[in-house]
Amino acid sequence: LACYQMMTASMLTAADHGRFHDPTWVRTRLHRFADDYFDALAAYEAQTAVPAIWQQAHAAAAQPGTMLLQNLFLGINAHINYDLVLALVDTLQADWAALPAETRQARYEDHCLVNRIIAETIDRVQDEVLEPRAPLLALLDWLGGPLDEFLVAQLISQWRDEVWRRAAEMLTTADPAARDTLRRRIEQTALDRGRAILGRRAALAEAE
Repeated sequence: LACYQMMTASMLTAADHGRFHDPTWVRTRLHRFADDYFDALAAYEAQTAVPAIWQQAHAAAAQPGTMLLQNLFLGINAHINYDLVLALVDTLQADWAALPAETRQARYEDHCLVNRIIAETIDRVQDEVLEPRAPLLALLDWLGGPLDEFLVAQLISQWRDEVWRRAAEMLTTADPAARDTLRRRIEQTALDRGRAILGRRAALAEAE
């Protein structure tokens, strides 16, 4: 949660400072994106229906043997590779068909700017959120220098590029059944990535 709050604050600050083409759209998307995160958390705590990708992340967090970094990346995976696709579709679909090419490009550039803001914030997240909870990370950070932050930023950037393509595919799919098939395929890809993050723990959990 602290990581999410720090990233969101960085986005809002960038919007306030005029770094985006359309700060109003960015703020709307941020609020819609946040709703998904907190809705999934509330649903899990209330033991009501929750998307499978968030069930995976929350169930892993409840297991004492799951490492902090695994929990962090499971949350990032669910929020970017699933929630963000739906948030983009929700905030773009009303006028997507009528948007001129230059406005679509501006939306995409704002989406890409978020990648840079995430990269700018990762070091603070590591120093202020992760390392106080896992002191070994401080040693790894010192040994790795800026390499670890660069690799994480690159991974998130690649995921977000894929997210934009998936959202565009959903936006151009008019049939509700076909669109739901795309949504389920997107969630399955995220679930597979979650299993890769968990490694052997995922296999053990599925065997129980």
